[in-house]
Amino acid sequence: MDKSSINNYFHSLFSIRHEVVEKITETFEPFELKANAVLLDQNTISTKTYFLEKGYVRSYLLNEDNEEITTNIYAAPCFVNDFLSFFRQQPTKEIYQAVTDCTFWETGLENVQHNFHNIPEFREFSRLLFVLNYYNIHDRLIEMASQKASTRYSNLMKKDPDIFQHVPLKMIASFLGIKDSSLSRIRRDIHK
Repeated sequence: MDKSSINNYFHSLFSIRHEVVEKITETFEPFELKANAVLLDQNTISTKTYFLEKGYVRSYLLNEDNEEITTNIYAAPCFVNDFLSFFRQQPTKEIYQAVTDCTFWETGLENVQHNFHNIPEFREFSRLLFVLNYYNIHDRLIEMASQKASTRYSNLMKKDPDIFQHVPLKMIASFLGIKDSSLSRIRRDIHK
């Protein structure tokens, strides 16, 4: 199968030679998940890391009232994983579910560790990826604490306008920290 999407992703974030990227991705294997299938279940240990080539994935948890709370929505192309579970080999706290039909590339922890210890460019790429993930989480935390729901909605529209064509509004509302009725009202007000 053609690995151009995953290889291009490496090049888009980091200046790295083609032959090094091919070495890094040689152990990645393709697979597909249908919409609603679980990629990584709660209280399991992640033994693989996943590159989302096509589709949307969400992570969510159940609150004390047994309601689903969407914690993140991943849009291809990107890496998707519970990185603490993967690197520390501890159980996940969230569920990772395909929202749409998805295409992935996966590789195991041993391959990632081998690349990390043997390919300096991969170490630099990994550091950059962790910094970007930290930035996104931190930025989301600040956004949730400091912005009105309508502003968060507008920001999501600018960042990923296609999300509304692929992800159910209930999941988007949960991700924005509001009820779906509030999201409907915000959308109605903004699009007047």
